[in-house]
Amino acid sequence: MPLVLTFLGILALVFLVLYIKLDTFISFLLVSISLGLIAGMDVAAVGKSIQTGIGGTLGDLVLIIGFGAMLGRLVAESGAARRITNVLIGWFGIRYIHWGLALAGFIIGIPLFYNAGFIIVVPLIFTIAISTGLPMMTVAIPMLSALSVAHGYLPPHPSPAAITAQLNANIGTTLLYGLIVSIPAIVIAGPLFGKTLKRYNPRPDRDIYNIKDVPNTDLPGVGVSFFVALLPVVMLTVFGPLKGYFSPNSFIGKLITLLAEPYMGMLISVLVAVYVLGLQRGQTMKAVMKDLEEAIKAVAPILLVIAGAGALKQIFNDSGTSRYIGEILSGVQISPLLLGWGIAAVIRVCIGSATIAGLTTVGIVLPLIQQQPIKPELMVLAIGSGSLMFSHINDAGFWLFKEYFNLSVKDTIRTWSVMETIVSVVGLFGVLVLDLFV
Repeated sequence: MPLVLTFLGILALVFLVLYIKLDTFISFLLVSISLGLIAGMDVAAVGKSIQTGIGGTLGDLVLIIGFGAMLGRLVAESGAARRITNVLIGWFGIRYIHWGLALAGFIIGIPLFYNAGFIIVVPLIFTIAISTGLPMMTVAIPMLSALSVAHGYLPPHPSPAAITAQLNANIGTTLLYGLIVSIPAIVIAGPLFGKTLKRYNPRPDRDIYNIKDVPNTDLPGVGVSFFVALLPVVMLTVFGPLKGYFSPNSFIGKLITLLAEPYMGMLISVLVAVYVLGLQRGQTMKAVMKDLEEAIKAVAPILLVIAGAGALKQIFNDSGTSRYIGEILSGVQISPLLLGWGIAAVIRVCIGSATIAGLTTVGIVLPLIQQQPIKPELMVLAIGSGSLMFSHINDAGFWLFKEYFNLSVKDTIRTWSVMETIVSVVGLFGVLVLDLFV
């Protein structure tokens, strides 16, 4: 019965979000309440579970995602993203420009949320395609595949960060493993797949196509741009391992422990960006704070989705559904990592949202982490790559790509959807290979 209820709950979620067009947060709450009551929980227990789930899921995540949104806004508005792209293109030259674009997309994608990153890099793609005469899809796919990988695999992006927190995985280790797995995914889905798309000739709207070039003199410096964009990565991956080398009671030990906290790394990165990308370049504190306020407004709906998913996960747990499913799945002769990827992939194809797919999967596979010796960091990546599987007409990213590049639905599936599928499958393969060595 619990397995049937879980299946019906996911179907109800798909129906409410996809067909009724009900707000995702409200949909999560309605499904959570219904499942709790049908499973035999009393009303007070259901309410308590929802409150616990929301509070426990958000926690430090509000800080990480909030600061991440602020940092991304400053990197975008200051022109640092543009500077990074220009430099990498200069390094790689026209012949290997596809590799430079993939690297640029990945570096830009680390601090920027996907939609914001997409809006930032599309003008760059149009400008580069015009100036070099290269087919536009061969320019676009390497950059956008890298953005997608960062969005699906790496904290501090909302879904990976939330999954990391719920599985009690180490965020620094998750990021390190994510960087390793990202390389083959970007290489295959980006430059290699992009080379096969020369026959596509999108004709974007002229109002979008005619991009005003920003003078290089108005952009931040090279060192500053790279430093700010990569600072969160450095802090998250360096200070965590350093904790073990110093006494936790010493001053240096306490300092490193503080700096190893994900929210502290993000806060320091934001403060650095406020100064070097804002105040130092002549902006007033009021103008910079306005940018930060806008960033928080943009990320608020994402936080609500994550909160709703946390409520559903807690209902699964408190009703005994997670334990029941865990007992069933523990006897299945299949890699738990493959199972996590598969569940996330199915939900993604059904509902469209990578974030919802990833967060919904956590509540289902959580018992596997508790019952089997699986590295939670690898499960984060398995679920994250599964959540990117075959984006199609129920995904906002699909329409964003289609409309900006003015493609037909059929051609969007042949380009964008195939790219997302490659990212997902290669990501799974990378996780399974990494599992053999860590």
